[in-house]
Amino acid sequence: MRRVFITGSSDGLGLLAGTLLIDQGHKVVLHARNATRARGLHAKVPGCDAVVVGDVSTVAAMRSVADQVNALGPFDAVIHNVALGTDQKRSLTDDDVTQLFAVNVVAPYVLTALITPPERLVYLSSDMHAAGDETLQDLQWQTRRWNPSQAYADTKLHDLILALYLARCWPELQVNAVHPGWVPTRMGGRGAPDDLLEGATTQAWLAVSDDPSATVSGRYFHHRRPKPCNAAASLESVQERLIGYLVQVTGIRLPG
Repeated sequence: MRRVFITGSSDGLGLLAGTLLIDQGHKVVLHARNATRARGLHAKVPGCDAVVVGDVSTVAAMRSVADQVNALGPFDAVIHNVALGTDQKRSLTDDDVTQLFAVNVVAPYVLTALITPPERLVYLSSDMHAAGDETLQDLQWQTRRWNPSQAYADTKLHDLILALYLARCWPELQVNAVHPGWVPTRMGGRGAPDDLLEGATTQAWLAVSDDPSATVSGRYFHHRRPKPCNAAASLESVQERLIGYLVQVTGIRLPG
């Protein structure tokens, strides 16, 4: 039996991954953006251990979520599932970063830095990361004309960069990234062609399985199989540039 925390798990892939793990006998803590969603989660998934609450678009809220998780911990695995999709307007948070970047990139970084490190970390990326801007220029879209699809692709590349950086710097942990497929969630839309169950299975498998194929690190998975990814994400210079920027905008450093 493992203890797993899943961000962004009030619906969609995060909720399904949590349900799969609970059905397998694992202890799961879920995450909802607000109290209303949290109450709905308790009703939908009575088997969950707890629900932490916080809108992770600001560093202050990210700190609160991390504090709640640490009070319930330690955990064996954390699945960083929380994300906004490709339909976002350019809006700034109280921390003066775009909301899309805050939720998709800053939140996984800050929660990783502040939650007591588990044995396994799983980050949700996307095959759209392949079209992400490898230069890491203008991360807040101050000079570029806002393109929500490109901005989303950029953040999914950033999530992959973060995962591969951590796999390199924390070799004692198992850190991997996942492309769940284009699945019919609120974000993906009803017409998405991929299988929703398959989309949730890989992150759950990476979080708890003792299968030798799952107990690896520094990989990018789709449907429980490693697949090639944007080579730029493995470059130390690119990784260091992104992490340096995240330290700059949050004031928070990763442990170690």
